[in-house]
Amino acid sequence: IEHYGGAFPVWLAPVQAVVLPVTEEQGAYADSVAERLREAGIRAESWSRGGKTLRYLIREAQLQKIPYMLVCGPREAEAGTVAVRLRTGEDLGPRPLEEVIARVRDREATRAEEL
Repeated sequence: IEHYGGAFPVWLAPVQAVVLPVTEEQGAYADSVAERLREAGIRAESWSRGGKTLRYLIREAQLQKIPYMLVCGPREAEAGTVAVRLRTGEDLGPRPLEEVIARVRDREATRAEEL
């Protein structure tokens, strides 16, 4: 465990993904995305804004070394997608939720070290 320094691979991370709404208006969509992830067997949480900025929430998720941050804004809610960011700071852009689920489950099944 010390080998990872807290940045566990996806298959070992206690929280594999966190869903972050851009505004409170996307809170319900973020909750539904997190629920779909949990139904797919992915350990996911939905964080409400609570007056905090999106930048703060992303930074908090990076400090907690959560592998995937799924950002839900108005465009994503309308299109039924999520904007994917990795804990490394890499931005994968908008992706269909099923693609994200497949990616996480693949990394989990193969016990891949990379995200």
